[in-house]
Amino acid sequence: MRQSTRQVMVGNVPIGAGAPITVQSMTNTDTRDIAATREQIEALAAAGCDFVRVAVPDQKAAQALSSLVEHSPVPLVADIHFNHRLALRSLEAGVHKLRLNPGNIGSEDKVREVVKAAQERKVPIRIGVNSGSVSSALLARYGRTATAIVESALEHIAIFEKLNFFDIVVSLKSTEVEMTVAAYEELSKRVPYPTHIGITEAGTKWFGTIKSAAGLGALLSRGLGDTLRVSLTADPVEEVKVGWAILSALGLRQRGPVFISCPTCGRTEIDLEGIAAEVEKRLSDFPLPITIAVMGCVVNGPGEARYADLGITGGKGVGLVFRHGQILRKVPETELVDALVAEANNLLAER
Repeated sequence: MRQSTRQVMVGNVPIGAGAPITVQSMTNTDTRDIAATREQIEALAAAGCDFVRVAVPDQKAAQALSSLVEHSPVPLVADIHFNHRLALRSLEAGVHKLRLNPGNIGSEDKVREVVKAAQERKVPIRIGVNSGSVSSALLARYGRTATAIVESALEHIAIFEKLNFFDIVVSLKSTEVEMTVAAYEELSKRVPYPTHIGITEAGTKWFGTIKSAAGLGALLSRGLGDTLRVSLTADPVEEVKVGWAILSALGLRQRGPVFISCPTCGRTEIDLEGIAAEVEKRLSDFPLPITIAVMGCVVNGPGEARYADLGITGGKGVGLVFRHGQILRKVPETELVDALVAEANNLLAER
């Protein structure tokens, strides 16, 4: 059961209150370079990104937002630090969400000005706290703990609540999985706001994917999380792909096919590794949310994978193509992938 939270709208995309868990990412281009940033936003949207965050470090970046918002196929989030004027300019440009901590943009009057502008435009604000941004006072009181992260977030939340602003999303991130999970669990018992989950500074594409899957899987399996970002030192498009893969693996949301394939063993008599890689490559953009199985032998063939929408299995230079466990035809190993792709296209035509 998912944790019950309030709902906010990021443009036309809902977050919280049982809405589908959204996948987001952040551009790594210079926001002032409108052409490059637009290109990356479009690539992220094509990969399935529900909305995209862009850095707004100065007024020139803020000025670029109007054009980016106008041409973006998905809602945009402005990432603001320290300067409330950048937040105001971003709102004027039409961004659909702010990432801003009220405690680091100056006086209460400045926060009130931003809140008023956000309320008028019905724009939510994400409060983002990580283990490296906790105040020295809280660290002295609680140490480097999940509680310190939560208390820091609650301080920021209290500022907004005092101003009667409740369209809040909260993120509590650490690069440590255990601390991150503990922080979200504690926060969920204290406030009703939707949460943005992730493992910050997770690492490179390979290790960061594993670490993110471990942390996000732990949170999502507890019913926690309304939107997620996988933080990788890699092309942001990879973040989106991994985010979707995690949601698909947990049965929470699916975009395109899910691939299953058995491990190699001494019974394998076909190039299972090569065939599985080729199938995933050729069908990764297939538009239907189906399950495709690539099995290595008769033991793990149509019987074990009968729940798959489509599948192949092989041995001794030949293979079988099957649908829901029913064998469709027998073909040489060299034609297995082509035969599977053809059946996938037949399935698409039927739908």
